[in-house]
Amino acid sequence: MFSKIDVNGDDAHPLWKWLKEQPKGRGTLGNAIKWNFTKFLINREGQVVKRYSPMEDPIVIEKDLPAYL
Repeated sequence: MFSKIDVNGDDAHPLWKWLKEQPKGRGTLGNAIKWNFTKFLINREGQVVKRYSPMEDPIVIEKDLPAYL
């Protein structure tokens, strides 16, 4: 659970591959995870509803959360 995994390339963990393949999980400048603080918002049905860059202010994420609680 806490071991290092690949998030890009052929050896990327299946979860990360799936997250990046979802329509709302795609990056704006390509699909690669650029930094280890890329975040994904997942709704109750298990769908990716938004991807956040590492530079995104956590306040933005906090404002998006109530719509999915």
